[in-house]
Amino acid sequence: MKNLGKILIIPFLMLGMSLQAQPGWNWGDQVDVAKEKNALYVDMLKAGKFSQAVPAHNWLMENTPDLNESLYQNGAKLYEEMVEVEKDAAKIAEYKTKALEMYDLRIKYFGKEAYVMNRKVYPAYKFYKSDQKKYGELYAMFNKAYELNGSDFSRNNLAAYMDVVRRYKAVGGDISDEKVIDIYTQITDVLDEMRAKGQNLAAIDRISEAVDKMLSSAVDLNCDFVESILGPKFETEPDVKSAKKIFSLMLTGKCTDRPLAVAAAKLVNDNEPSFGITKFLAVRATSDGNIQEAMAYYAQSIDLTDENIKKAEIYMGMAKLAANEGDKVGSRSNARKSLAFDPSNKEAYSLIGNLYMGSFDDCKKGEKKTDDYAVFLAAHKMFKLASDSEAMSKAKKLFPSIEDIFNDEYAEGQSFQVGCWINETVSIERRPAE
Repeated sequence: MKNLGKILIIPFLMLGMSLQAQPGWNWGDQVDVAKEKNALYVDMLKAGKFSQAVPAHNWLMENTPDLNESLYQNGAKLYEEMVEVEKDAAKIAEYKTKALEMYDLRIKYFGKEAYVMNRKVYPAYKFYKSDQKKYGELYAMFNKAYELNGSDFSRNNLAAYMDVVRRYKAVGGDISDEKVIDIYTQITDVLDEMRAKGQNLAAIDRISEAVDKMLSSAVDLNCDFVESILGPKFETEPDVKSAKKIFSLMLTGKCTDRPLAVAAAKLVNDNEPSFGITKFLAVRATSDGNIQEAMAYYAQSIDLTDENIKKAEIYMGMAKLAANEGDKVGSRSNARKSLAFDPSNKEAYSLIGNLYMGSFDDCKKGEKKTDDYAVFLAAHKMFKLASDSEAMSKAKKLFPSIEDIFNDEYAEGQSFQVGCWINETVSIERRPAE
């Protein structure tokens, strides 16, 4: 009886296995016929003779449904191609249904639901994006595909997902503003992960821009809306995820001057600092007059990027901040650091030139006019490096006169070391005649 029990169990195990992927090819009971049908439909598909491929393909699905995963991969391609070439509306609708059915049968017999759903939703979107009756079905399909795949959701599906949400809401679909924002956040999170992995940044930026536009058309994305929907919960239960969502939406809606945006940015920076967030906080602190806080955020942001241009940008921000505070030495130091990372940064040279222009009263001794007016020679030197002809002209009008140069026992063209805090070597030039 023990042996009989084992014999009876085997068929049930085999039956259970028939719905899942089997190694290689399962040709069924009619091996030669199945191989012939497979070769026939594949040849017809390759030759673009789609209607002639259908009978053999149908035979295989009926008689060897677990033949091989390619049966459904090719089947999807077959019917998607037929949709493209068919003219009859009824047949087009039939082929669309058959194409999507191939993905469902592939899951039934070979599993890998997440992977296959990731591939199914985009052709479904292409088929039905203009059919309002299908929007609910598309919405449910994309939701399921995202739930199964998460951050592995296909890049090609992201803009389509947001478009489905936009279209479904526009026709009165059962989706709240908050749900729209949740899905938008999910999509942007996937895009951020792709950026972090160094994927095609240009393509990601295009998708991101499209998704932002669709969000704006799906909900009335104004400052008051974001604050009323997300503000109260954030104030009582602040967390990084909601903070990132709030900041992203306020950035899109140009609401970053609101206290909620700053509070959200600070929470994100405390937990997941990034160059963009930290730079934003530095700029906000500057505009609010919190100089020490601004400098701290600027200093933090430098360590959050390896890009020379971004480092140069931050040092320029610090240079301007120091200049506004009257710290000429500190301002020039940061401007020079900016130039070290971006030698083409003409703004840095202009800033240094203006620092020198404003140093006459600080540096004059009242002993020799040439010595005192040499600060303008130094300023002119910087403005020349900045290619700022207007500023060069203003500085030149303040050069020492030829009389000053003669009386101070100097000569035109002579090398001269400007003193004070400036310490620049210049060539003595006369003021142009008026």
